Amino acid sequence: MSLFFLLILIGVAIFFYRRWAKKQRRLSLLSSRITDHQRDVIGRCVPMVQKIPTEFHRPLEGKINLFLDQVTMVGYHGLEVTEEMELSIATQACLLVMNTNAWYDTLTTVMIYPGAFKSKTARHDGFVVTEKETVRTGESWNRGPVILSWTHSNDGALDTGDGHNVVLHEFAHQLDERSGRADGAPVLRRGQDFSTWEAVFLAAFDRLDDRVSRGLPTVMDAYGTENHQEFFAVGVETFFESPIELKRAEPAFYEQLSELLGLDPASWT
Repeated sequence: MSLFFLLILIGVAIFFYRRWAKKQRRLSLLSSRITDHQRDVIGRCVPMVQKIPTEFHRPLEGKINLFLDQVTMVGYHGLEVTEEMELSIATQACLLVMNTNAWYDTLTTVMIYPGAFKSKTARHDGFVVTEKETVRTGESWNRGPVILSWTHSNDGALDTGDGHNVVLHEFAHQLDERSGRADGAPVLRRGQDFSTWEAVFLAAFDRLDDRVSRGLPTVMDAYGTENHQEFFAVGVETFFESPIELKRAEPAFYEQLSELLGLDPASWT
């Protein structure tokens, strides 16, 4: 055997070994538990976990470990990232996927600012490009990163019933973007019918838009009328934060989210 072919074989062997090792590490992390100390921190920082049925504790903890292994959290504007911040954000992100096969495969970085931050957006009108500076509490980019305000992330986690949670919102965008773009049409659960999802989703969007335009009270935040991707993200926030109210106001939409995420938070006590 020539040296050239021997080198090729060695290269192929290394490639497949690395893939196998990565898969084994992933499986090991998914089956692992967090420590008692981490459990205590999460219980304080993300009180929503206290409502979660026991059957979801192990998969949630495994995904928290996988998230912490995969994602680097970086502080900006002098913010020092603490264990509390990492566990809070990781836990909230993993709530969305704790009972599904969905995962944030391309996410490697979460950027954390102390508070709200400025973001520039460009609008194209023919050959004219207009830049606008907006103050945000969170932002999600296709394939990452996710950008968060720690103040708002912490407040959203601690208040479990106000219908607002910036981490759930931005990671709902990450789920939505798994289909290639954020448009309110995420990769659905196996067996879930897209035509049903589309009909239910659009009808619920139109009802929210109508109520907001008439100044009527709504369960979902009015920001959901911005576009379909924001409606999905706001819907996920409300699904976790005000599940009973959402199920009462939009039973078909709630059922679609419940099927997508494999969860029924309206039944949690």
